Amino acid sequence: MKIRVERDGLADAVAWVARSLPSRPPVPVLGGVLLDASSGEALTISGFDYEVSAQVTTEASIDAAGKTLVSGRLLADITKALPNRPVELTVDGPRATITCGSSRFSLPTMPVEDYPELPAMPHRAGAVAGDLLSEAVSQVAVAAGKDDTLPMLTGVRMEINSDRLTMVATDRFRLAMREFTWEPDESIEDTAVLVPAKTLAESAKTLGGSGTKVEISLASGDGLLGLSGATRRNTTRLLDAEFPKYRQLLPSETATTAIVDVAPLVEAIKRVSLVAERGTQVRLEFSDEGLRLTAGGDDEGSAEEELPAELSGEGLTIAFNPTYLQDGLGALKSDRAQMLFTTSNRPALLKPVGEDGEVVPGYLYLLMPVRLPG
Repeated sequence: MKIRVERDGLADAVAWVARSLPSRPPVPVLGGVLLDASSGEALTISGFDYEVSAQVTTEASIDAAGKTLVSGRLLADITKALPNRPVELTVDGPRATITCGSSRFSLPTMPVEDYPELPAMPHRAGAVAGDLLSEAVSQVAVAAGKDDTLPMLTGVRMEINSDRLTMVATDRFRLAMREFTWEPDESIEDTAVLVPAKTLAESAKTLGGSGTKVEISLASGDGLLGLSGATRRNTTRLLDAEFPKYRQLLPSETATTAIVDVAPLVEAIKRVSLVAERGTQVRLEFSDEGLRLTAGGDDEGSAEEELPAELSGEGLTIAFNPTYLQDGLGALKSDRAQMLFTTSNRPALLKPVGEDGEVVPGYLYLLMPVRLPG
C-alpha cells in the first residue's frame, strides 16, 4: 500500500474517526483505525468498537492499493502535528511509514483480518439541515445525565411524529426539549428511540454545517441509528432503557413570569456564586423593582447584585444550582429569556425570547429549584 494525501484532509478525517474510539479498548484492534485504499482515488478511514462506528472518505493519490490498521489516537496525534505538506503513507509488512516534508514516522500495524466489519447503514428515515440538527442536539444534550449506572438518563429521546422531530434529555434535576420540523421519508413510521447523548452530540456537531443536509437512518428493531452527510457517516447502538414520562413534569400553568437579558444575568450569576461553595444555591428574588441575586452567607461570605427584569404576576424568591441555571440560559441561543414560575419549590421553565419580544417556539429548559432554608 502506497498513497499520497493532503495533510489537512488526512488530519481532519483521522481526528473525526479517532474521536469515537474507546479510551481503553478491551482488545487492541478496537483502538485502531482502518485505512482502506483498495479502489478509486479515495482513502476511506474507519473506526468501530461494536457500539459506535465512524467512517470518512478523503481524496488521495493511490500508487499501490491496500488496507492497514494502526493505532487511531497515535495516528491522530501524528497527523495533527505534521507540517502543512503532502503526506505519503507507505505500508511494508508489519510497519506503516508516514513521511511529510522532513518528518518521518514508523508505526506498527495490527492484523486487518482481526478487525470487525462495520455495520451497514440502517434504512433512511429522513433528512434535516445540518446546522439545525447541530443546534437542536446541543440545546438538548446539555441536560443529559452522565451517570452510566442510570442509562435511561444518559440518552437523548428522539421522537418521530410525521414531519415533527422532538428531542428530550433529563438528568432528574433539569430537562431540555427541542421540537422542529424535518423531511421524513414517506415510509417512516412514528416511533421513539433513545440515543446516547455524548455520541449524538459529537456526531451532530461535526456533521452539521451551514448548507449541508444530514440524513438520519434508523433501525429501531436492530437498535441502530445512523447519521451521514457529505463524505462522513456514523452509526451508534441505541440505549435499551425506558425514558422517564417527562411530559407530566411540564407545568400546565404559571403564577409568575419574568423576562430578563441573558448575558448580564449569566455574568451576575458567575460573580455572586464566587462566594458559594461548588454547587451551592444562588437565590433569585423577583419583585416589581427587578431581580435581586444573592449567594453565600455569614460563614463563607456573601454577595448580591441587582438587575432589571420585566415581571408579570406575583413576586417570588427561588433558588437554583448556578451551573444548571447557566447551562439553561446558554442553551436558549437568544439574547433574552422568559422565566416562568409556579411556586418557589416547583420546577421553573426557561424559554428563548426573540428580537420582537415574542417567545421563540420549539425549545424549553425545565429546572428544579433548590429548597430554600426554612
